[in-house]
Amino acid sequence: MGSYEIHWKNSAERDLRNIDPQQVPRIIKAVESLVDNPLPSQHRKLRGSERDYRIRVGDYRVIYQLDTETKIVIIYHVRHRREAYRKL
Repeated sequence: MGSYEIHWKNSAERDLRNIDPQQVPRIIKAVESLVDNPLPSQHRKLRGSERDYRIRVGDYRVIYQLDTETKIVIIYHVRHRREAYRKL
């Protein structure tokens, strides 16, 4: 698929600050793996959307958008599974 670029939205950076610090490196590692493979085997497409996906990292969900034309992955949210799908 080629190399993609990761862009973090302010909302995702804010979400990371509210997560248990022991979980953050694991989440960042999962997000960085999207550079080589933006659609890993555990990805799921979000219903009602053309380009929105999520990956699961333990109890957390990373909500992102994939732009295949410009090869950019935009990280929108990193939230606990209880709150991940509210107000998207």
